[in-house]
Amino acid sequence: MDPNTTGLYLTTGKRLFDLVAATLGLLVLSLPLLLIGLLIYLREGAPVVFRQTRIGRHGRPFTICKFRTMTTRALSGSTITVAGDARITPLGRWLRRYKLDEVPQLCNVLAGTMSFVGPRPDVPGYMDKLQGEARALLALRPGITGPATLAFRNEEELLAKASDPTAYNDEIIFPTKVALNLAYLKTVSLALDLRLILQTVFASHRFVPIHDTEADFRAFAARGAADRPTPAAATI
Repeated sequence: MDPNTTGLYLTTGKRLFDLVAATLGLLVLSLPLLLIGLLIYLREGAPVVFRQTRIGRHGRPFTICKFRTMTTRALSGSTITVAGDARITPLGRWLRRYKLDEVPQLCNVLAGTMSFVGPRPDVPGYMDKLQGEARALLALRPGITGPATLAFRNEEELLAKASDPTAYNDEIIFPTKVALNLAYLKTVSLALDLRLILQTVFASHRFVPIHDTEADFRAFAARGAADRPTPAAATI
């Protein structure tokens, strides 16, 4: 099946939904956002918001916004984060646990650089290096949540158990995310997006199976590996 990149919902309805939902979300959450920002400033100092270049729709770079959860000394370090990472502040650990650090991305959604649902935005060297059918994913705006996000909700714990977190991410996690996101692209709809958003809010993982061991991931990634290309920059 060819990826669904021309459907009415994907080309028009999805953006309209994002605009309305992001506007309402920012209005409702404006006070909690201000309180969290003030708490970060009082406990950790500036900057309150973490900004980083990610790859967006059509492979164009954009700046993602999150609440800062790491020490300022760690902001230029590795882009791979594992559970128990010493760079994460105590407050940051709590924010990450409940995904509150992601809420400022509503501003990205409102600006049109992100969507509520889609592939998570990666740093350069991953999505922009996709080849073949997988490049169809660049038709999507990166999302705050999505099927791959739900499937890898425990990603930091998985990386912490890996002997080489970077290789594990590049060889196992990223190709599996590509496969899950391609499946989403082929079936994208308003009903599916609403389902994924609700599952994210209520921490449900029933949309896709959760694998707890490296063997499970390797078996999943090995099936049809030719259809799940890894980026050239991530070859180990």
